[in-house]
Amino acid sequence: HTMSEAVRADALAVEKRDPACETLLEVVLFMKGFASLVIHRAARRAWKPNDGGSGTRFAALLLQSQASSAFGVDIHPAAQIGAGVMFDHASGIVVGETAMIGDGTTILHGVTLGGTGKQNGDRHPKVGKDVLIGAGTKILGNIHIGDRVKIGAGSVVLRAIPSGATAVGAPARIIGFTPTGERPGSNVDTKLADVEPLSGLADSLVGSTITKSTTDTSLSTAATEMQAV
Repeated sequence: HTMSEAVRADALAVEKRDPACETLLEVVLFMKGFASLVIHRAARRAWKPNDGGSGTRFAALLLQSQASSAFGVDIHPAAQIGAGVMFDHASGIVVGETAMIGDGTTILHGVTLGGTGKQNGDRHPKVGKDVLIGAGTKILGNIHIGDRVKIGAGSVVLRAIPSGATAVGAPARIIGFTPTGERPGSNVDTKLADVEPLSGLADSLVGSTITKSTTDTSLSTAATEMQAV
């Protein structure tokens, strides 16, 4: 996506998903989650990590710093964020340097996409497309959150979650799967009202276009999560 395409998609996402917002003008003028993403996209364009004290790198860090101060949203300039993303309420959101957020994702206030210590390199979560992350959730480490995942409010996620799963708790455990065709990032089902039970997972995968290896991986991951209960 170009920067302008991503900004346009972000604005439309907020207008569509946020029941408190009635017009695009409200999004542009008053929604700090949208504003923080616009500033991040400008900072991302300026970010040049290997240029030492270059002006553009410092400009990116200045934008990050000012956005954090003004909106209470801290997004590292190097973080990669797709289009059509909504930060709902936005206060307290933290996105680390090597984090990635896929298209169509909705993230509520108080969410952290963070590391697990002082290690360098690739150390932050990779969030797929059309994901819903509930308020106050902490996702820590270089782990993968698959497409169409729902994560309940207040969860602490320390292990990967397969595509289509619903997880909640501290530490988070899989409790079910997203109904076929649902896009959690757009539907914003924060109450987790629409969740297929784990018992129906195998039946839902059999006869679908998903490969056997994908089925085995999803079942294995779900089983691993549930063994910790």
